[in-house]
Amino acid sequence: MRYKGKIFRPFSEANSYLLQCTIGCSHNQCTFCGMYKDKQYQIRGLDEIKTDIRMAKDYYGDIEKVFLCDGDAIAIQTDILLEILHELYSTFPSLRHVGTYVGPMSTLKKDMSELKQLRAAGLGKAYLGVETGDERLLKEVRKGVTANEMLQAGKNLVESGINLSIMVLLGLAGKGPRSYEHAMATAEITNEMKPRYLAALTVTPIPQTVLYRKVRRGEFEVMDAFETLEEMKVLFEHISIDNLKFVGVHASNYLPINGTLQKDKGRMLETINNVLENRDTGKLRDENTRGL
Repeated sequence: MRYKGKIFRPFSEANSYLLQCTIGCSHNQCTFCGMYKDKQYQIRGLDEIKTDIRMAKDYYGDIEKVFLCDGDAIAIQTDILLEILHELYSTFPSLRHVGTYVGPMSTLKKDMSELKQLRAAGLGKAYLGVETGDERLLKEVRKGVTANEMLQAGKNLVESGINLSIMVLLGLAGKGPRSYEHAMATAEITNEMKPRYLAALTVTPIPQTVLYRKVRRGEFEVMDAFETLEEMKVLFEHISIDNLKFVGVHASNYLPINGTLQKDKGRMLETINNVLENRDTGKLRDENTRGL
């Protein structure tokens, strides 16, 4: 398969064919993200994308899952995206899932009829990097939208019928009282947005990012393992929507934990509380085994 630069995908897309529709991210300014710093954003030509699809057919035969790369495929013109989806479903008879990362501003630029067309054409899942519900923190990390805009982007995806998975970052506010504000605001935006999945990752300073440089200058203090678990606990205590799949097994997290809120809330809180009360490092991932 043909790819330009490093390719990233959600861990739940591990078995998907990765189709690079854009190169890089249309926003690419978030202070914590180092994923696309080596790329200048561009949309690949439709003929080139179709050629890649034919190459995938020759190589894999029939497939069931596709993930559209890079960072923000929904920024592509709707009629082009519809043609890509048509080509995929025409080429692979067993295809049952197409997912993509979505940027909040790119999502807001699509009206509801466009989002519903994409859903009807087979765009089944969108991964939205919410990071936090805290207005001030969103601005500090240069997410490019307000909390209300982020909320609206998520609500639009849900209303269109696209399966929404949001990602949040434990430790994004650093040490101090703002950690609690971040966790509370994140629980609140989750309740209002009503995604189907919530994936929590833990902030890990990446070289060549603004956040990394702030850490080196002493302007940002990274939280320790137990402090990030306190944030996770606040999320569990204050998320009130039902049937939310919580995915906390990402390699960046100190304590891998999965479950469905509210069904598994008691068990999930008990797991965290036991670690916090006993300061049990034996239950945590070692720093050498954590990653992104």
